[in-house]
Amino acid sequence: MDYLQEIVIRSDRPDSDDGRRLIQRLDEDLLQRYPAIAIHGLHPQAVADPNLTFLVASVDGQAVGCGALRYLEPGVGEVKRMFVLPEFRGRGIARQILMALESTAQERGYSTLRLETGTRQPEAIGLYRSAGYSEIPRFGEYADDQFSVCFEKRLT
Repeated sequence: MDYLQEIVIRSDRPDSDDGRRLIQRLDEDLLQRYPAIAIHGLHPQAVADPNLTFLVASVDGQAVGCGALRYLEPGVGEVKRMFVLPEFRGRGIARQILMALESTAQERGYSTLRLETGTRQPEAIGLYRSAGYSEIPRFGEYADDQFSVCFEKRLT
């Protein structure tokens, strides 16, 4: 495939056709890495939250990646459901999604972003560290999950 293809990032809904398809692929990927009890998705009430931002990245009209931003607490947002189809990894798509989510967070007045990823996802851990996220103690629903690693970034 041509690596010079334009990546388009757009707002969508997690329950749209593209959103459901990408989240299903994400969950399949996670189920190969972790026991089912370790998967932290979007709760049904989060999907209906009008403040939830869900982004889809497309290449040549094909949805290839996604990411979400949700309100966590005053001044703090949480990055959720970051995923890029395996055959499209290594092209900077996840980084572009993350940058778009950070931009949205700043527009909303968030000073901090937090996120959780898994201990068996070295590519995700590498992305977050290289994007300026620092490891923090596990928080919230992840506090007791041995497979979770949490990160935080102060936005400027």
